[in-house]
This record gives sequence, C-alpha cells and structure tokens, in this order.
Amino acid sequence: MSQAHLVLQTDFGLCDGAVSAMYGVALSVNPTLRIFDLTHEIPQFNIWEASYRLVQTISYWPAQTVFVSVVDPGVGTERLSVVVETETNQYIVTPNNGTLTHVLNEVGIKSARVIDEKVNRLPQSGESYTFHGRDVYAYTGARLAAGIISYEEVGPALSVSELTELEQPAATLKAGILQGHIDILDVRFGNLWTNISRDLFAKAGAVHGDVFEVTIANNNRRVYQHAMTYGRSFADSQLGEPLIYVNSLDKLGIAINQGSFANAYGIATGVNWKISLKQIK
Repeated sequence: MSQAHLVLQTDFGLCDGAVSAMYGVALSVNPTLRIFDLTHEIPQFNIWEASYRLVQTISYWPAQTVFVSVVDPGVGTERLSVVVETETNQYIVTPNNGTLTHVLNEVGIKSARVIDEKVNRLPQSGESYTFHGRDVYAYTGARLAAGIISYEEVGPALSVSELTELEQPAATLKAGILQGHIDILDVRFGNLWTNISRDLFAKAGAVHGDVFEVTIANNNRRVYQHAMTYGRSFADSQLGEPLIYVNSLDKLGIAINQGSFANAYGIATGVNWKISLKQIK
C-alpha cells in the first residue's frame, strides 16, 4: 500500500502530552506521514460519541485513509485491539468496544483483523498497559498508513460478526408519529442531532413550513414538549425560536435560532433520550 493519510481521534484532550506522544510515535515510524486530527474532545470514556464522530467524518476522506480512534475505558483488559477495512476501503484502528457501531451499520465493514502485538507494538513498551493509544494504535496505524505493513500483516483475521456493537435502535414512523432518539449534539451550538433521516421524515409527508409537536423524554421522564416549524434554514425562524431542520448528515436536527437547545433544556444524548414528532394539522 502506498502512503496514506493518518487521522487521529481520542478522548485525551490537549491539556497534556498524550496526543503529542501519539504524533511523535507516528512520525518516528515515517517522518513524511501526513497526520490530521478528527477530534480529541470526545467526552471521557464516551464510546457512543466516538462511534458517531467516526461516521460523521469518514465518508469525506479518501480511500486508504487510516483512522485511529482511542476511547478506551477497558485499556489493559482482555478486550481486543483491531483494525477493520470499511466497505469504502478505509481502515480504522481501535479497541473492539463498540467504537465501530455506527460505521458498521451505516458505512459497512468488509473485514477485521486482531492486532498482533508481538509485531505491531512500539518497541520497548511491553511493560506498559495503560497507553495503548501510543504503544499499539498510533504505532500500528502509522505502519499501515506508511505502507510498512499490509493490512494482512496487522494480525489474524476476525469475523465481522465478532465486532462489539452498542445498542442502536432504528427510528420509526407509526400512525403518523415519528420516533427516534438524540444521537449526538452539534456541540458548539447546542443543537440536537437525531437518528431520524430526512427520507423517513418525507414519508411522514413533511414539507417546509409544517408545524410539529416535538416531545423529548429521558427514559420515561418528559423533558420538553412544544410546537415548532420545519424550516429550510435558521433564517426561517425568529431569533430565539425553536425549529426543526435537516443537518449536514441528512438527519433531523432540533435547534434554537442563535441559542443552545441542549443547554436551555438540559438535554443529553444516547438511546435513552427519546424524541417524537407529530404533525399538527
């Protein structure tokens, strides 16, 4: 394989030297590697968000790009370290802990391999069990991106069926009511990104300007219920008004025009955060 891009994602933040150490390992493998950051601001231990940020980004990168994603609360345990090849011919280096959920279900994974740490581990790091991001993932990802090893040389094959998946229920349309969950936040702006696709919304007969009753609940506790308009853009609402819109991933978003919906109502993400939409005639 010719040299490819290397893209890093972690929950490490940038307040210490952890990410820099990963860069250093990768550049020590090959100083001409081009290394990019997806994000290092995943909330600590939040595997769900790591999974989502991968699928948010991966389709916009060239084939052969190598992604390294390290959100690893099980570091040092028996969980496997893997490299997978996606249906779009990219590679992801990560713990087998659910980080691959969204890519598996929305992009597709062709094959998987377990990292053979006897070969693909930073030399003289064998006694360290708490920084696999540096010693295993950055090192293996850099070797793969630089063409020093082939995908087959990562380690033994693993069945795709053995990849760990997080619960990811599908959105539904029943009796005119759309139901889904809050997948993720558009963090900087506080918008809610749901798992309800634009196509499913269209099947409900929605057109711009329609008004829907939107209900949001955390488990069985109702947090929000209000009418809002389906707009083409934020300009279709008044300052401070809520609106429904289609986000950059072709899913429904909920926002306050120039405000943070998440902060205003204390809303978080995940399958326990349910949302329903019912058209108001």
